[in-house]
Amino acid sequence: MIDRKHKLSITRQATALGISRSSVYYQPQPVSDGDLALMRRINELHLDYPFAGSRMLKGLLVGEGYKTGRLHVRTLMKRMGIEAIYRRPNTSKPAPGHKIYPYLLRKLPVTRPNQVWARNITYIPMARGFVYLAAVVDWVTRRVLAWRLSITLEVDFCIEAVKEALAKHGRPDIFNTDQGSQFTSIDFIKMLKDEGIAISMDGKGSWRDNVFVERLWRTIKYEEVYLHAYRSVPEARMAIGKYLNFYNRKRPHSSLDGQTPDKIYFNPLQPVPVAA
Repeated sequence: MIDRKHKLSITRQATALGISRSSVYYQPQPVSDGDLALMRRINELHLDYPFAGSRMLKGLLVGEGYKTGRLHVRTLMKRMGIEAIYRRPNTSKPAPGHKIYPYLLRKLPVTRPNQVWARNITYIPMARGFVYLAAVVDWVTRRVLAWRLSITLEVDFCIEAVKEALAKHGRPDIFNTDQGSQFTSIDFIKMLKDEGIAISMDGKGSWRDNVFVERLWRTIKYEEVYLHAYRSVPEARMAIGKYLNFYNRKRPHSSLDGQTPDKIYFNPLQPVPVAA
């Protein structure tokens, strides 16, 4: 947005855009090795104890010998895009001014492919640094329809993944997300509305839906990510893509009576286990 070669000064451009001048000059600082190690351990603990908030995680970390405080743990959790999963009045906080849509899945039997798609983001550690993985998942078959990696939590990579899923697989009746700012953004909502897709957002009493997505993240991380130390984003993208191909085509799922997501997704005439 800021054009450093424009005849207007940077100060006047920042004023016109309604942003602080200091943010224009700010250079992001690399995450320290200590914080990277702490973030990885927080991520591992979160997968094992998804109900643990910053207070409990801080206690677990201190018990393991880490020197950290609750506020620092909470800051790192926010940077990683993770939060405790439990029944509560509110889920992820939308950005101010973003519209929240009602939850449409309560008591709705989800029994066929492309009836409901889900979407979420998770933190992926590398040898140095980290990236974020966004995936579009068919609710009943657990098939990963599209995915993207990004070095930031901006909405663009979320939109790209959904557009790829729509281009390859048609459109779902309902698209369900949490209330995170990426999913309540104007561009993301417009894309779904333009496709005529009903929008559902997790709310009070729907906390179990997050557990469904967390199971996917746990599987990917324990069966692929934690077994490797990706040296670069391209390496991470290639390895995760190879694993997700295996996940869809060959890996049997207990929730699918031992069948693969591909087999259930592409053979809709056979009985499908009712999604919990």
